[in-house]
Amino acid sequence: MINEIEHILVIEDEESIQMALVDDLKLEGYEVSGANDGLEGLSAAKERRYNLIILDIMLPSMDGFEVCKQLRRAGVTTPILILTAKTQEIDKILGLELGADDYVTKPFSPRELLARVKAILRRVKQTQQGVDRYRFGDVEVDFEKHEVKKSGQPIYLTALEFSLLHFLIMQKHRVVSRDALLDTVWGDEVSVYPRTVDTHIAHLRKKIEDDAANPKYIIGVRSVGYTFTD
Repeated sequence: MINEIEHILVIEDEESIQMALVDDLKLEGYEVSGANDGLEGLSAAKERRYNLIILDIMLPSMDGFEVCKQLRRAGVTTPILILTAKTQEIDKILGLELGADDYVTKPFSPRELLARVKAILRRVKQTQQGVDRYRFGDVEVDFEKHEVKKSGQPIYLTALEFSLLHFLIMQKHRVVSRDALLDTVWGDEVSVYPRTVDTHIAHLRKKIEDDAANPKYIIGVRSVGYTFTD
């Protein structure tokens, strides 16, 4: 059961897919709104607060990449799950670089999508538990507000990046395996390749490290995983 009703925005132009997503999500207890093109979705996402945005890439009027980019530029921190029919790795990486939290490739099963939705929402809740603030070097993290500042300037982390950083800080000075990160951050109900962890760690390092190629805080342990040290 969902104690607090969470509101999800589905931005999808294919009517049959949007209707199926809305129906499946409502059956799980979520409140759901829909948008049929990029501009409509962008406007809806800016007008009110959602717990999650499900965003198709191939949209009329404005594609999903541009929607994602404009939302992040506008300071909208709502987690974004992108839907893409493209199978090229570069398209998935581009979505993550623009600020998406996760992706699902079409065609997908309802079970897979619901698992991803639950994993993202769970990550957001986890980062609001435990330590409220943490400082290392010139980086200050407010886990309750989902805010990060480096040298006093705000930087944006996705919900997944927040969860990764939160878990590594909670396990400070311990070596955390990729499998442990996958089980805790992504959840064992979601099928993700272990090397996906490396991709997200690389994105996180670019944002918080002075030199991502020579990190001081998130240190890789060869053939095992990562450790956080301050």
